[in-house]
Amino acid sequence: MKIVVQVKLMPDAVQAPAISATLRTVNDRANWVSTVAFEHGVPREYELRKHTYAELKASGLGAQAAQHTIRKVCDGYTTLRANIRAGNLGRAGSKRRVKAESKPVVFRPQAAHPFDDRCLSWQYDAQTVSIWTTSGRLKNVRFVCSAGALKTLREYRRGESDLIERDGVLYLIAVCEVPEAPANENPSGFIGVDLGIVNVATTSTGYRAAGRGLNRYRKRQIELRRKLQTKGTKSARRLLKQRARKEARHAANINHIISKKIVTTAERTGRGIALEDLTGIRDRVRLRKDQRTPLHSWSFHQLGSFIEYKARRAGVPLVYVDPAYTSRQCSACGYTDRKNRVDQATFACRACGVTMHADDNASHNIDRKGEAAWTAGRESRVPATPEVAKTEEAIPQPVAPYLQARSFRTGQS
Repeated sequence: MKIVVQVKLMPDAVQAPAISATLRTVNDRANWVSTVAFEHGVPREYELRKHTYAELKASGLGAQAAQHTIRKVCDGYTTLRANIRAGNLGRAGSKRRVKAESKPVVFRPQAAHPFDDRCLSWQYDAQTVSIWTTSGRLKNVRFVCSAGALKTLREYRRGESDLIERDGVLYLIAVCEVPEAPANENPSGFIGVDLGIVNVATTSTGYRAAGRGLNRYRKRQIELRRKLQTKGTKSARRLLKQRARKEARHAANINHIISKKIVTTAERTGRGIALEDLTGIRDRVRLRKDQRTPLHSWSFHQLGSFIEYKARRAGVPLVYVDPAYTSRQCSACGYTDRKNRVDQATFACRACGVTMHADDNASHNIDRKGEAAWTAGRESRVPATPEVAKTEEAIPQPVAPYLQARSFRTGQS
């Protein structure tokens, strides 16, 4: 399983300008390559190299840096085409899609740039790196990280690392291949996880992560940003810059805590985890204006991804289920009615009279759906009879190729 480890670079007064200038240079050259690719109809990497490699070398980039720049541009266009096919940029002819298709992909001056082992080497004991720059090779560039992150880097780092600059601070994001624990093929049951805004997560084991504190924190941050933006002074803009992404970091920390609690409980009890598949929920629901901000601030996908990768590391089975009617169906008798949901927090079955917290009821429905999905998806362990086996051998089995594409953040976010 691939995870990333982020470390903070601590260059001195001479090293910092050289590294920052290198990042701006490669991204400026990437924009030029993107323009060439756009004018020539986005050719393949080999064809694009014919048009751009010599010019990149003449502009001061090394051989590996030039190759990575070309490959980054190709990956950017691959990501753009994938977003268009998936409908993420709207329908054909929409304003957003026409805008994306009518100009080259643009890379920000501080956008991430990949470095392989030829351009970047790690010295874990000294906690330094040696990195290629347009001013020459820089050695003994210090970095800082936690003890756990350093151990992960030392044991599992593989492949490329990305250099990125954020608010004037340089970071290296390294890819690590961490081994997964043996998967539990026979879970004793499933823990249903109901995701929400009022309660961030409610499990069928009785754990409830209330969202009251997080929602209050977000409201305070929104109000503070509004006041500072209205004031508009130099000090107000400086404070806004200092507080950038603070809310996102706080929400990510809470999601890490919640996901660790859920996965640890599942691992200890020998059960799997059932999550709701909420893909596209923001496009499906229609809400009042005052409800839109909480919905679009809801980081359900991040929490789900945290639970997923922690479950894979722990060997905990995880399935996604259809969330339809989980809040209206009675977990005791199975009766489904819209009127069963009295209000946001109360569920009262019209058939059997069971009353409970609405999120608890939904989590029990999700855990049963998860167990049914796991049972239906498991392979049969019963050996086939000779007749069936002979018949199956005569039938050609389809081959499903898997394509992994690395995506880069391109354009204006």
